[in-house]
Amino acid sequence: MDKEIIHKFIVNALSEDVGDGDHTSLATIEAGTQGKAKLLVKDTGILAGVELAEEIFREVDANLKLNIFLRDGAEVKPKDVALEVEGDAQSILKAERLVLNCMQRMSGIATRTHDIVKLLEGTNAKVLDTRKTTPGLRYLEKWAVRIGGGVNHRIGLYDMILIKDNHVDYSGGIRQAIENANRYLQQTGRKLAIEIEVRNLDELEQVLQTGNVNRIMLDNFDFDTLRQAISMINGRYITEASGGITIDNIRDYADCGVDYISVGALTHSVKSLDLSLKAV
Repeated sequence: MDKEIIHKFIVNALSEDVGDGDHTSLATIEAGTQGKAKLLVKDTGILAGVELAEEIFREVDANLKLNIFLRDGAEVKPKDVALEVEGDAQSILKAERLVLNCMQRMSGIATRTHDIVKLLEGTNAKVLDTRKTTPGLRYLEKWAVRIGGGVNHRIGLYDMILIKDNHVDYSGGIRQAIENANRYLQQTGRKLAIEIEVRNLDELEQVLQTGNVNRIMLDNFDFDTLRQAISMINGRYITEASGGITIDNIRDYADCGVDYISVGALTHSVKSLDLSLKAV
């Protein structure tokens, strides 16, 4: 966990939600009232965001006492209790919605990722996330992917060169795009991996002739063409399949022999896990 990123996120999120005060709690609950609440699981899946919840409660009120029963990555079912929090009732309610919003979304992502990881058992393929994340929540969503057993791809535009179809078209072709990228790295002294997306076997052949990349993304290939592409690459580069991949066909993609399979749906269209915080 990157404490600096998390602290900044929590401060901004609380500011957005609380504004100049939780006036409902201030109006209805006498100052100093002590209370206890339990975080109740109402769904089946993989729990994620517990460590983040600890930081949120601590930021809201360092005097709140937490009793953690289930940690990140735990398999959960309805009626499980993930944690209990005890202390100032107004503080508990101030933290409640941020804790739930984060944990529900993170748990949904971890659950989806875990389901896919299970489907890939027995193959060499690993599931990757993408940049199709919620603005402002990317760190949390990619953290949830790791909790679910998946692998993070690049975090943003800054930590890898990923040459996609638009880059190829704007730069004038496969060879030119790869040569431009390598020249840029030489000129700037940056040490970044280069991945290039190909749309067909002709583009793949151009990449193989040019070289100077680390990974090849095979985009929207059918199974027969994907197997042919893997044979052409013959272990010389890391391979990644992408495009049109669902939970129903991902095992078929893995069986074609790719190293990684990227799935945007891990983060862009996932169902949150149902959790609630109840006073006890």
